[in-house]
Amino acid sequence: KQWYQRRVPITAGGSGSHNGRINLFGVESGKLEQSLDTRGKFIMSITYSPNGHYVACGAIDGIVTVFDLVTGKLLHTLEGHAMPIRSLVFSPDSQLLVTCSDDSSVKVYDVQHANLVGTLSGHGSYVLCVDFSPDNTRFATSSSDRKVKVWDAGTRRCVHTFTEHKDQVWGVAYNDNGSKLVSVSDDKAINVYECPL
Repeated sequence: KQWYQRRVPITAGGSGSHNGRINLFGVESGKLEQSLDTRGKFIMSITYSPNGHYVACGAIDGIVTVFDLVTGKLLHTLEGHAMPIRSLVFSPDSQLLVTCSDDSSVKVYDVQHANLVGTLSGHGSYVLCVDFSPDNTRFATSSSDRKVKVWDAGTRRCVHTFTEHKDQVWGVAYNDNGSKLVSVSDDKAINVYECPL
C-alpha cells in the first residue's frame, strides 16, 4: 500500500478544529502522523486527491487551501467564495478541484496552476455537497433549494436538474462505476437516479 492510502484526513475535534489545522492520522496506528496549518479559520470540509498527492480543505471564511502531502507544504490558497465551503472534491484524474458554498455558487479550479476555470450558478440557495463521477466527465451538486444538479465537467454547464426532493438536499454521491447517483434530504428520502442521463 502507498503511504497515503493508510492515512485519513481529519480536522481536529472540539476546539482544535477552530484553529484551522488538518490532522492526518494513521488508520492502523491511530496516531497523529502530520499536522498541517491552514493559517485560516474553522475547517468545514476536506478531501484527498485520488492520486494521493494533495489534500484540500474548505473553511468557514470561504477560503480553500491545498497542501502537497509529500512535502507537507501549502501549495495554494484559493479565494473566490464569499461564504463557507460546505463540500469539495477532486476530479478522478486529480486535475480539477470543485468547491461549493453557502454563497450558492460552485467553483472549478485547475489544481496545478491554482486557476479558477469556472464559476457555476444555477442553485437558488446554499450548495451543500458535490461529487465527481468516476469517469471524470460529470459532477453533481445538491442544495438547500431542494435540487440535485448534474454538470458537464468539460463545458461546465448543467445537463440535468432533479427536483423530486421536498426539502434541502444534504448529500449526493455516485456509485463506484458511475451508473447511479444517490441523494439524501431533510425530507427523509434517499433518491437513487440512473446515470448517465
